Amino acid sequence: MSDGVVRAQMCSARCGCHVMETEPAWLKALAGRTELLTPQEMGRADAASPGLGVASTTLMANAGRAVARAVRAKFRPCRTVVLCGPGNNGGDGYIAARVLAENGWPVAVASLSGPRPGSDADWAAKQWRGPWVAFASGEVGRADLVIDAVYGAGLARDVDGPAANVLRASARVVAVDVPSGVDGATGAIRGFAPKAALTVTFFRLKPGHLLLPGRDHCGELILADIGLPVRALERVQVQTFANHPSLWQLPRPAAAAHKYSRGHVTVLGGATMTGAARLAADAARRIGAGMVTIATQEGGNIYRAGSPGLLVNEAPLADLLADRRREVWVCGPGLGVEAARTCLPALIAARRTVIADADVFSAFSGEPDALRGVTVLTPHAAEFARVFGPAPERLAATREAAARTGAVVLLKGSDTIVAAPDGRASINACAPPWLATAGAGDVLAGMIAGLLGQGMPPWEAASAAAYLHGKAAFTAGPGLIVEDLLAALHRVVSETTSRAATKERADE
Repeated sequence: MSDGVVRAQMCSARCGCHVMETEPAWLKALAGRTELLTPQEMGRADAASPGLGVASTTLMANAGRAVARAVRAKFRPCRTVVLCGPGNNGGDGYIAARVLAENGWPVAVASLSGPRPGSDADWAAKQWRGPWVAFASGEVGRADLVIDAVYGAGLARDVDGPAANVLRASARVVAVDVPSGVDGATGAIRGFAPKAALTVTFFRLKPGHLLLPGRDHCGELILADIGLPVRALERVQVQTFANHPSLWQLPRPAAAAHKYSRGHVTVLGGATMTGAARLAADAARRIGAGMVTIATQEGGNIYRAGSPGLLVNEAPLADLLADRRREVWVCGPGLGVEAARTCLPALIAARRTVIADADVFSAFSGEPDALRGVTVLTPHAAEFARVFGPAPERLAATREAAARTGAVVLLKGSDTIVAAPDGRASINACAPPWLATAGAGDVLAGMIAGLLGQGMPPWEAASAAAYLHGKAAFTAGPGLIVEDLLAALHRVVSETTSRAATKERADE
């Protein structure tokens, strides 16, 4: 964006509002800034700044100005209290207070505790010459707007006691970096955290901005450029990203492509929940697989009553595996637990590309090592816990599961995480709450299979599918049922491919 700012409106899946009725505009603008930095990684990037010709006080001044600019753009002048902690977050707050006061705002500062003498925050505090008020609930209760510059993302302990009481009394909050109490690395709430109307952060987003429950506390999110050189990222081995089309490229068929070169996907189908396998198969076809077959030992006539372009084969599994063109398999949706327990080891032994979903996680409950050899695992939270145990920190747990199994693990949810065995992870923020509907996971599994069949690497295929899955839900709109996803998918894939082609031409 021209002003160096990326804006996001985050909305809780539980809030009942329809803030995000289209793909978030901030996500479109995130190309080139998809890296997510933990507070520790951001600290290393900040520390590189002086060596790259930008003083740390310049960064603090720019951060404070960015907060003041965002406040002035969103609110009218009103009684404002800036809550400042002792660290750099507080330093940003002192600068913001000064800039707002210079622009005619009635501002007062309340300090939790003074900054360390000689620090950047101390430098910033000395520039504040306006009124001070007590760091107390009564003072913030009389304010129309409270700027939370108490702790920031690098929180070392839970927010409790007087700090929590003061933040709790704040009716309308603008957070600097993250709302105090939100862990910038995990999105966890440490003690108490206010729900901000607006959060202003700098240089790059943090995982805690996108991971729940922290995401629900950020409100509108603004990512501001404060002059930290991009070269500072060289000090950080970035492994976490906001899922975005700049991370991957959808397959484009060559002029000489044919149905087998575009991938043959086989979906194992059961006899009872036949809709699950059909949804996965239709999704694989919609996203570009050249051929898709449902392999079933029973219920073939039911499957044949479906889409005319869908193949059905009732041959024994061993016979189908003898055909090397059948490289990509979907195992689990509607298959049945007993069948999944029999079929998955056969697919792994045959060294096929396997997407494991649904009944696989019941079939191998408590047996994560049995999943080694699978290419992509797509559990939701309950299925993940069934196999791997509880996941109090979703990002870390997903990475650990990927490392243990050697598979890409896509942990579904409002904050879907895609982790590779090498440690890379993407967090998907492109999904509306109405995507939570029966059959959506079957569609996602089929999409991943279709992309794998066309040659995409597993982490990129799973990330792309998660993004397009959510974008198709935005396109379909509220009231979505799973069939609407399939109808919207063609349009979404076409638009994403066209946009990528246009960008390539512009870059030439």
